[in-house]
Amino acid sequence: QVQLVESGGGLVQPGGSLRLSCVGSGFTFRNFHMSWYRQVPGKERELVASISTFLGSTTYADSVKGRFTISRDNSKNTLFLQMNNLTPDDTAVYYCMRPSGPYWGKGTLVTVSS
Repeated sequence: QVQLVESGGGLVQPGGSLRLSCVGSGFTFRNFHMSWYRQVPGKERELVASISTFLGSTTYADSVKGRFTISRDNSKNTLFLQMNNLTPDDTAVYYCMRPSGPYWGKGTLVTVSS
Protein backbone atom coordinates (compact mmCIF):
# COMPACT_ATOMS: atom_id res chain seq x y z
CA GLN A 1 0.00 0.00 0.00
CA VAL A 2 0.97 3.65 -0.28
CA GLN A 3 3.32 4.75 2.48
CA LEU A 4 4.89 8.13 3.16
CA VAL A 5 7.51 8.37 5.88
CA GLU A 6 8.88 11.73 6.98
CA SER A 7 12.15 12.34 8.77
CA GLY A 8 14.44 15.20 9.68
CA GLY A 9 12.40 17.08 12.24
CA GLY A 10 13.84 18.27 15.51
CA LEU A 11 14.74 21.26 17.64
CA VAL A 12 16.45 24.17 15.94
CA GLN A 13 17.23 27.74 16.98
CA PRO A 14 15.64 30.75 15.28
CA GLY A 15 17.58 31.58 12.16
CA GLY A 16 18.69 28.00 11.75
CA SER A 17 18.05 25.52 8.99
CA LEU A 18 16.60 22.06 8.71
CA ARG A 19 15.96 19.64 5.87
CA LEU A 20 12.97 17.32 5.95
CA SER A 21 12.73 14.16 3.89
CA CYS A 22 9.81 11.99 2.86
CA VAL A 23 10.28 8.55 1.36
CA GLY A 24 7.37 7.21 -0.65
CA SER A 25 6.68 3.57 -1.35
CA GLY A 26 3.87 1.47 -2.79
CA PHE A 27 3.42 3.67 -5.85
CA THR A 28 5.32 5.05 -8.82
CA PHE A 29 6.72 8.11 -7.10
CA ARG A 30 7.76 10.05 -10.21
CA ASN A 31 4.18 10.08 -11.54
CA PHE A 32 2.68 12.06 -8.67
CA HIS A 33 2.48 15.65 -7.56
CA MET A 34 3.67 15.92 -3.93
CA SER A 35 3.15 18.44 -1.15
CA TRP A 36 4.25 19.44 2.33
CA TYR A 37 1.70 20.57 4.90
CA ARG A 38 2.12 21.69 8.48
CA GLN A 39 -0.18 21.92 11.48
CA VAL A 40 -0.10 23.55 14.89
CA PRO A 41 -2.51 22.17 17.51
CA GLY A 42 -5.73 24.16 17.42
CA LYS A 43 -5.10 25.50 13.93
CA GLU A 44 -6.01 24.29 10.49
CA ARG A 45 -3.55 22.29 8.48
CA GLU A 46 -1.66 24.60 6.12
CA LEU A 47 -0.24 23.89 2.69
CA VAL A 48 3.44 24.80 2.78
CA ALA A 49 4.72 23.83 -0.65
CA SER A 50 3.97 21.63 -3.63
CA ILE A 51 5.98 20.22 -6.50
CA SER A 52 4.86 18.73 -9.77
CA THR A 53 6.13 15.57 -11.43
CA PHE A 54 9.32 15.43 -13.50
CA LEU A 55 9.18 19.07 -14.65
CA GLY A 56 9.47 20.13 -11.02
CA SER A 57 7.23 23.20 -10.98
CA THR A 58 6.83 24.49 -7.42
CA THR A 59 4.43 26.59 -5.36
CA TYR A 60 4.83 28.01 -1.85
CA ALA A 61 2.75 29.53 0.89
CA ASP A 62 3.43 33.24 1.23
CA SER A 63 4.67 32.68 4.78
CA VAL A 64 7.58 30.51 3.62
CA LYS A 65 8.34 31.91 0.17
CA GLY A 66 12.01 32.75 -0.15
CA ARG A 67 12.97 30.67 2.89
CA PHE A 68 11.82 27.14 2.05
CA THR A 69 12.62 25.05 -1.00
CA ILE A 70 10.73 21.93 -2.02
CA SER A 71 12.50 19.42 -4.23
CA ARG A 72 12.39 15.77 -5.16
CA ASP A 73 14.71 12.97 -6.16
CA ASN A 74 12.56 10.61 -8.16
CA SER A 75 15.36 8.05 -8.44
CA LYS A 76 15.21 7.68 -4.65
CA ASN A 77 11.43 8.12 -4.25
CA THR A 78 12.15 11.01 -1.93
CA LEU A 79 10.61 14.44 -1.36
CA PHE A 80 12.58 17.16 0.44
CA LEU A 81 11.82 20.42 2.19
CA GLN A 82 14.82 22.64 2.84
CA MET A 83 13.90 25.16 5.53
CA ASN A 84 16.15 28.17 6.08
CA ASN A 85 15.96 31.19 8.37
CA LEU A 86 13.49 29.43 10.63
CA THR A 87 11.33 31.36 13.08
CA PRO A 88 9.22 30.21 16.04
CA ASP A 89 6.15 30.59 13.80
CA ASP A 90 7.48 27.68 11.76
CA THR A 91 7.04 25.35 14.73
CA ALA A 92 4.59 22.65 13.67
CA VAL A 93 4.17 19.04 12.72
CA TYR A 94 5.14 18.76 9.07
CA TYR A 95 3.37 16.24 6.87
CA CYS A 96 4.26 14.77 3.52
CA MET A 97 1.18 14.40 1.31
CA ARG A 98 0.23 12.93 -2.05
CA PRO A 99 -2.81 14.90 -3.26
CA SER A 100 -4.00 12.04 -5.43
CA GLY A 101 -5.74 10.01 -2.75
CA PRO A 102 -4.96 11.92 -0.66
CA TYR A 103 -2.31 10.04 1.26
CA TRP A 104 -0.55 11.42 4.32
CA GLY A 105 2.55 10.60 6.25
CA LYS A 106 2.46 10.48 10.03
CA GLY A 107 4.35 13.74 10.35
CA THR A 108 7.61 14.97 11.82
CA LEU A 109 7.81 17.64 14.51
CA VAL A 110 9.81 20.80 13.92
CA THR A 111 10.37 23.02 16.94
CA VAL A 112 12.03 26.40 16.48
CA SER A 113 13.04 27.82 19.83
CA SER A 114 15.96 29.43 21.59
